[in-house]
Amino acid sequence: MAEAVPNPRLFPVLSVGAPSLMSGAKLARIPTGATRIENMSDAGALEALISQQVITAMKLHDAERVGTLRLIKNALKNKSIEKREALIPAEEQQALATMIKQRRDSIEQFTKGNRPELAAKEASEIVVIEEFLPKALDEDGLRALVAEAIAEQAGKSGQKPTPKEMGSIIKAVQAKLQFAGLRAEGRLVSEQVKAMLAS
Repeated sequence: MAEAVPNPRLFPVLSVGAPSLMSGAKLARIPTGATRIENMSDAGALEALISQQVITAMKLHDAERVGTLRLIKNALKNKSIEKREALIPAEEQQALATMIKQRRDSIEQFTKGNRPELAAKEASEIVVIEEFLPKALDEDGLRALVAEAIAEQAGKSGQKPTPKEMGSIIKAVQAKLQFAGLRAEGRLVSEQVKAMLAS
């Protein structure tokens, strides 16, 4: 009998992922046929979209997708109850990023425990969750964004920022990501900023 492997569901981190349904304030197209929602900046709009997607997936008898969508809906609802009001888009995205981080941790544990079928299930859930997050920025794009933030800071102060200013550079990069409707894993942002400030 295979040894049981714990399924850690840990801490929030922005995650790099797959192409998404969401970008900026508008939803370009929902391929599964759900009703189009124009303004995704409204509080609670994502939860409404997920509800529509659940109905569509049920009609298509896609049990795995239905299950994952319901997990997303429950996570958003729980956060909303905790806040006692509808979530704003940034809070919705953070909730989904947390779900992805949890599943990445689980994949690592299941892989170590020789449970590929469980790791595959977690991976398939990540694919669905990432549909509702902004597009992930690749390594080259992130490097360019960090360089831009550092150059802007240098232009203000008249000299290149030092590692002591790493926090302010990270905040600037995160602001640029949000403005562009993109995302990147927090760990990767920190590592890239640290490396470029040290060079």
